[in-house]
Amino acid sequence: MPIDAAKALAAEPRIGEITWDSKDVQLYHLGIGAGANPDKSSPATDPDELRYTLESRLHVLPSFATVAGAGKPGVTGGLSMPGIDVDLARVLHGGQSLTIHRPLPVQGTATATGRIAAVYDKGKAAVLVMRTDVADADGPLWTNDAQIFVRGEGGWGGDRGPSTRLEPPSGSPDRVVERPVREDQALLYRLSGDWNPLHADPEFAKVAGFERPILHGLCTYGMTLKAVVDTQLGGDVTRVRAYATRFAGVVYPGETLRIRMWQQGDGGIRVTVSAVERDDAPVLADTVVQHS
Repeated sequence: MPIDAAKALAAEPRIGEITWDSKDVQLYHLGIGAGANPDKSSPATDPDELRYTLESRLHVLPSFATVAGAGKPGVTGGLSMPGIDVDLARVLHGGQSLTIHRPLPVQGTATATGRIAAVYDKGKAAVLVMRTDVADADGPLWTNDAQIFVRGEGGWGGDRGPSTRLEPPSGSPDRVVERPVREDQALLYRLSGDWNPLHADPEFAKVAGFERPILHGLCTYGMTLKAVVDTQLGGDVTRVRAYATRFAGVVYPGETLRIRMWQQGDGGIRVTVSAVERDDAPVLADTVVQHS
């Protein structure tokens, strides 16, 4: 069996140093659409976007944690852990959760500790939970959990794992915004460290079962968090405490995201994301942003 759950869980964590600077942060922000002016009648850059794009005003959107240090050890690194030997064309990013321990600095050097935290048997697929804890000299910075589906690798009788499905939000959303995805956005986003050819190579995309290259799920993840911060949190990136989602469908470059938001009474914002051009096809589900 290509996945040996016991061996993967018992493997020593991978520990390495990661570094990033303002240029990495700016590139990430551009990759998730920062800098665009929603007022199409004006050629000037939206002043509110300068907090994402101008080094003298730069704030770090917390989802940058998914690519800091080029995303190491990241999904690709996790798939090379002992006990795991899978075909990249069968791999799908199923979900992502992020806990922020304190605001991310514009530049830094930190230690990233990556390990397989869980392996679940979903019958037709295996799910790997890849956990990365990052800390610098001042203490913990963030914890990332990536849930990775490996199609065709389930069925060995292992633990199915917990259900992450939430009841759909009730009532009308408090806010609905639309965000366009540029045709070249996947090509730009991949420069932050996710080089999976699924997002660039048409032939590889066809082998993986898609009509053409798809947008990175983590790009949609970042675009969504930016929309929430900009419209519900007054543009204050430091208010984000945690952010979790389930990837419910794909996005193709050139489409438009429809982002619906419901403010909850417990310091959380429920979010759903769909693709406008495909009759509101679900893209992100079970999405919650916890904030102060």
